[in-house]
Amino acid sequence: MKYKNWIIVLVVIGIALGVGAYFIVYNVGNKNNEQGNYEATRTEANANNTENNKAEENNEEKKDEEKKEQQNEEEQQIQQQEQQAQPVETEIASYTTKIVTKDSGRQKNIQITCNTLNGTIVEPGETFSFCGTVGKATSEKGYEKADIFDANGKKIKGLGGGNCQISSTLYNAVLSIPTLKVTERHAHSNKVPYIESGKDAAVAYGSCDLKFQNNTGYKIKILASTNGSEVTTKIISLT
Repeated sequence: MKYKNWIIVLVVIGIALGVGAYFIVYNVGNKNNEQGNYEATRTEANANNTENNKAEENNEEKKDEEKKEQQNEEEQQIQQQEQQAQPVETEIASYTTKIVTKDSGRQKNIQITCNTLNGTIVEPGETFSFCGTVGKATSEKGYEKADIFDANGKKIKGLGGGNCQISSTLYNAVLSIPTLKVTERHAHSNKVPYIESGKDAAVAYGSCDLKFQNNTGYKIKILASTNGSEVTTKIISLT
């Protein structure tokens, strides 16, 4: 009888141990599965985040490229508009005279007046005035006394001596363009050495001027320069 009781006890203990071991294994397996599922989920989430980050980076790069392309297109349009707005410059007349008298005062006066006259724009229909453009020759502007002719043809010293060579040079450039109408021109009271008779144009602020009207139908630009040996004037069409 005692022997049977021990057998029953051992069977119960064995069953209890078996059940306990089953639950232990089951719980460990569940934990491992849960851990594995967590790791898989986290890996998948990280992968998704990485893909999302790459997608965002690609979108940002695409936006930057589109922005740069738009800026380049805008810059090209601005450049094209500026090029279209800028007139075409074409030389339509030029005349040069030699400087015979080369004293320093006269040379300085010629340089000052060329600088003032150079780049002058004459609008279509506008009347150009040499004296109105250059202004009165004064010592404040840097002009010095040099040879000029008085009303009787006598050579005297006066501020701005040499200006008449520039006006005479310009006058001859104007004569070569039929649509530039000379409205005022005066001959010198004596012969000048830098141009033939009848081709000179004397100027004296307040009394003698060189004027012409621009009837070309387009803007013109006057260029005037000297190299110390010659005076050159050019007329440029702006179309």
